[in-house]
Amino acid sequence: MLRTHTCGELRPEHIGQTVTLCGWVQRTRDKGAILWIDLRDRYGLTQITLEEGVEAEAVRETARHLGREFVLSVTGKVAERYSKNDKMPTGGIEIRPDKVEILNPAKLPPFLIEDDTDGGDDLRMKYRYLDLRRTPVRNNLMLRHKMAQAVRRYLDGQEFIEVETPVLIKSTPEGARDFVVPSRMNPGEFYALPQSPQTFKQLLMVSGFDRYFQIVKCFRDEDLRADRQPEFTQIDCEMAFVTQEDILNTFEGLTRYLFKEIKGLDFPEVPRLTYADAMRRFGNDKPDTRFAMEFVELTAIVKGQGFPVFDNAGLVVGINAATCAHFTRKQLDELTDFVKRPQIGATGLIYARVEADGAVKSSVDKFYSQEELQRWKAAFHANAGDLLLIIAGEPNKARKAMSELRLEMGQRLGLRNKEDFSPLWVVDFPLLEYSEEEKRYFAMHHPFTSPKPEDLALLNSPDTIGQVRANAYDLVINGVEVGGGSIRIHDRAVQARMFSLLGFTDEEAKAQFGFLLDAFEYGAPPHGGIAFGFDRLCSLFGGADSIRDFIAFPKNNSGRDVMIDSPSPISGAQLKELSIKTAVLVK
Repeated sequence: MLRTHTCGELRPEHIGQTVTLCGWVQRTRDKGAILWIDLRDRYGLTQITLEEGVEAEAVRETARHLGREFVLSVTGKVAERYSKNDKMPTGGIEIRPDKVEILNPAKLPPFLIEDDTDGGDDLRMKYRYLDLRRTPVRNNLMLRHKMAQAVRRYLDGQEFIEVETPVLIKSTPEGARDFVVPSRMNPGEFYALPQSPQTFKQLLMVSGFDRYFQIVKCFRDEDLRADRQPEFTQIDCEMAFVTQEDILNTFEGLTRYLFKEIKGLDFPEVPRLTYADAMRRFGNDKPDTRFAMEFVELTAIVKGQGFPVFDNAGLVVGINAATCAHFTRKQLDELTDFVKRPQIGATGLIYARVEADGAVKSSVDKFYSQEELQRWKAAFHANAGDLLLIIAGEPNKARKAMSELRLEMGQRLGLRNKEDFSPLWVVDFPLLEYSEEEKRYFAMHHPFTSPKPEDLALLNSPDTIGQVRANAYDLVINGVEVGGGSIRIHDRAVQARMFSLLGFTDEEAKAQFGFLLDAFEYGAPPHGGIAFGFDRLCSLFGGADSIRDFIAFPKNNSGRDVMIDSPSPISGAQLKELSIKTAVLVK
């Protein structure tokens, strides 16, 4: 090894020892008679001190010509630091060098390699290898490493076997768009990159591997946002001979283990909420339950008083923003503009204040008497100083808009602290959702999700298909879906019926999934599983909004890696080998 110690290792007990450190120059400070170098590696930072008349002049001369990010080897004695820094682990010592060797000089970096850098996102993405030297970014990847190791420890302790599944697979029509890969040996045919190892893990259950897991790359060609990347990582798991209860208990155990190991937090039993209750109480199937502010339905109370907005609405719903009656007209106008954004879709916002004397003052006073407004107050269980915020409209749109407003209010009131965690299970999702545009059903999760056993008979009538509940579940933490899964269909007849409901002909089902249907005829056990979004889980534990911060080499919002300039054209010779001719259609 070129070094005897790392830059984060030395302490006062090492004083007097001769050591060799290697690392990068964080900064230098030259005061003439004394010169300091801060030397950095992934473990920390150590101060190197060179004093006139103490260190050799040749060593001091070398040090004077150092620039940021030069790679150095420094050999010298550990000494007590005169001006100690209790904010850094090595702040009690310094190195008095006998030798400073430049292992490699460096160009001046395009941005500061500091915790608070002056580099913008695009610049740091282009020079990601430099950005990765920064302590916050490095800490994010260290957190990811620790979480991956903890996942493996827990699942290994539960008798799970880690099995790798193929990366070049068959394209399937359900879900997001596939990334496809041309086959040179099979001209005109394509592999797809897996959106998940779903069918393979089911085949592993058929094969008798009754507890499987994999920390696996998945690929989806979809529009990007803060919690999406074209390639992402799942903790993918499957179990045989289990019920939904077994899976919830096992992976609730994993969740609690991760919180204990990584955050030092003990969680009691994770609460459960049905999909119907989540939508009724929060307007969202992944509610943030760090704060209350639950929905109150007012439809029956407010109709029939001559106010067209309420009288013509399918749903009138509100939340009680406790202690917010002091909000100014400007603040209320901001909230109104917020809910009227196109992506939220409300037509307006009604509000009412509960005054100090208990009277209610609303923005629609001319339509409602004080007696009627007191009924609003009672419905909201409101007290003096509370602010009632109300939206009306088509039920689904009104719930969505109110859900967004609830989250916005939670943010404004400081109720969404990233160091607070509120996990819950959401269960009993609908099995299918109907598309009015395409006039057919889609799987709410995926085509292999089993119906609730007690709902199986409802699949036989067109009038009741929409009432069928899925044997499915999501783990939600702080309003983020971090994991989802289901008990799978293991009976060929039920799977064939599901494909039929989703619009597959027998021929299409056989062409796409014949291998799975065939496998079900050779003794498929009851089985089910779950997949966690590992990147999302890391960002949640790290208190970040974007999963990009926890991926070593992420893509930008256009799906490009600007560091290596990818995707990029390929040569004509390569296209010829693949039997492909391209013609780019300009939209």
